[in-house]
Amino acid sequence: MNLRDVEIYHAVMTTGGAGRAAELLGTSQPTVSRSIAALERSVGFPMFQRVRGKLVPTREGQLFFAELSKTLVGLDRLRQVAARIREVGEGSLRIASLAAMGQILVPRAVARFLDRHPDVRLSLQVRTSSVVRDLVASGQVDLGLAADEIDTTGVHASSFASPRAVCILPLSHRLARRPRIEAADLHRERLVALAPDDTVRKAIDRILAGAGVEPRIVVETPFSATVAALVAEGAGIGLMNPFCIDRDLRSRVAVLPFEPAVHFRALILHPPGTVESRLMRSFKEILYSTRNAFVSH
Repeated sequence: MNLRDVEIYHAVMTTGGAGRAAELLGTSQPTVSRSIAALERSVGFPMFQRVRGKLVPTREGQLFFAELSKTLVGLDRLRQVAARIREVGEGSLRIASLAAMGQILVPRAVARFLDRHPDVRLSLQVRTSSVVRDLVASGQVDLGLAADEIDTTGVHASSFASPRAVCILPLSHRLARRPRIEAADLHRERLVALAPDDTVRKAIDRILAGAGVEPRIVVETPFSATVAALVAEGAGIGLMNPFCIDRDLRSRVAVLPFEPAVHFRALILHPPGTVESRLMRSFKEILYSTRNAFVSH
């Protein structure tokens, strides 16, 4: 069965005649007639009866057209799917992020991405950096954001962000009106600290020890968002990742630079040997622009 013959047959059925079908397809009426005859030989039954020079569909021809119409509906859907893939790539994305990026920054980027691509399905997991790395390495997610302390063997890793740690204080704290907080200011102060194995916590500990500063550590937690929540409740002073600070938190705490500068470092991870889809490129474009807007704010 020749697909061109099927196309011509469909045109005859939809236009009501060989002449109109020929005009629609930009061919001649004899070509249409030959194609119909060839299709009839191929299927083994007549598609039309010739009545007074007109083509009248047979019962078999009507049944064949009904099935063909269903097939063409499927083909139209395939064309739509192909157009969507051509425009943005595959129809889903799987993202994993460490908590510092996964609380505010990544959800903000996801929302902007879905505004641009409303038919795309996206999954987001917020995990520890080591788990994010394992998910990327095993191909369970398409993109990951993790702290630079991870082992990058088996993944493609590049720098994503290096935000400077900030000091946050309850608005009522005596140091809240300072232009900045220096290491010496933390001596004997109640401190809400990151977990001891955090690389930024280790850097801060070295700075404080070098300056002879001994804060009173009241809480240790692995998450900057938890540091923020505790400080907002008045538990003490915190040093944290600025990507966990939203407008609501800024209305409840003082956010000040910390001297000397200490930087968090995040990596963007991809499974090895993968080709980046248009959909992924679009998401990364939005992710980076969201990061830049966050930093400038």
